[in-house]
Amino acid sequence: MSIRYMLDSSVSAKLLPFWILFSFFSESVSSGVVTLDSIVIFKTHEWLNAKPKVYFQCKGENKTELPDVKKVHVLYSFKGEESWQPLTELPDKKCKRCGFYEKDTIKSDDVFEQWEFCPSDFKAPHGKYARFKEKEFNATFSCVQCVTVNAVASNSDSHGRGRGMHIVLVILIISLVTTVLVLGAVVTYKYWQKKRREQEQARFLKLFEDGDDIEDELDLGTVI
Repeated sequence: MSIRYMLDSSVSAKLLPFWILFSFFSESVSSGVVTLDSIVIFKTHEWLNAKPKVYFQCKGENKTELPDVKKVHVLYSFKGEESWQPLTELPDKKCKRCGFYEKDTIKSDDVFEQWEFCPSDFKAPHGKYARFKEKEFNATFSCVQCVTVNAVASNSDSHGRGRGMHIVLVILIISLVTTVLVLGAVVTYKYWQKKRREQEQARFLKLFEDGDDIEDELDLGTVI
């Protein structure tokens, strides 16, 4: 085995943990983990007098059954550590179509409500969001990372707007300076042309005056 291969393998082995950590950190920052804090249902949709089987689901994802929710008008509170938690993960600036449902033994599952679940729904400082559907349910969710994502996105938007204004200001200053330089060059050139014409006229007049002096001297010599 060559020394170069051994060195490359050693470097790769040392960098692997950092790469895994970086990947995990990037994923955790770019998405928010959503947990269910509490829920109370106001009705069941089953015709038979049976315990409801309530579950949460986002479009394209697996169902998350809520095994503790069995009775109406009972507030169920959770710690976020239950085996069926979290409910879902919300990516940065991306909503999901989610809802609460009840299993039906005869026909298709009943719907408590479906809605667009977005990171912007969660408010600072604790990242809480309450969803209420009249005569159906009342639920509260938690997503601390969503608040961080919203803050980063807001700062990025503010920075982007500030940077855009800065670029516009720089362009205006450059345009103004360029205009002043061009006008200054034009004025300087015209002034130079004017001075040059005056110098040429003065030199031309001087030549005439010198010619007149020579003629006067020649006339005077002839007379003598």
